[in-house]
Amino acid sequence: MKKNKKILLIIFIVVLLFFIAGKIVMKNMVRNVWHIPVSMPDLSVMQDGNYIGEYSITPVYVKVEVSVHNHQITGIVILEHGNGLGSAAESIVNDVVKKQSLDIDAVSGATVSSKCILKAIENAIEKS
Repeated sequence: MKKNKKILLIIFIVVLLFFIAGKIVMKNMVRNVWHIPVSMPDLSVMQDGNYIGEYSITPVYVKVEVSVHNHQITGIVILEHGNGLGSAAESIVNDVVKKQSLDIDAVSGATVSSKCILKAIENAIEKS
């Protein structure tokens, strides 16, 4: 019985250490994401059409299709979003269309996915 308690204690400590290490890694990843610049390309030079863009920040991958008409973003469809826990960030595309800007606050709890979606939109527009 005493041996079982020691084994359980060791397993608990190892799991706790992995949890703490994971939190530290995630905190550093989110901190680094804020240093990735996102800028709005000039829509006035864009032709009407649909443009595909993608971006990846480990562990998030996003692929979007941005529709432009009369020099405005008229729609954004998320084609792929390998998001981990960041699916809430998908709502950010509505704000981009509404404000016609990439200067949008990240969705709380989905910072990495938010930044990744914004960069994918920027990349789609820049390709034109």
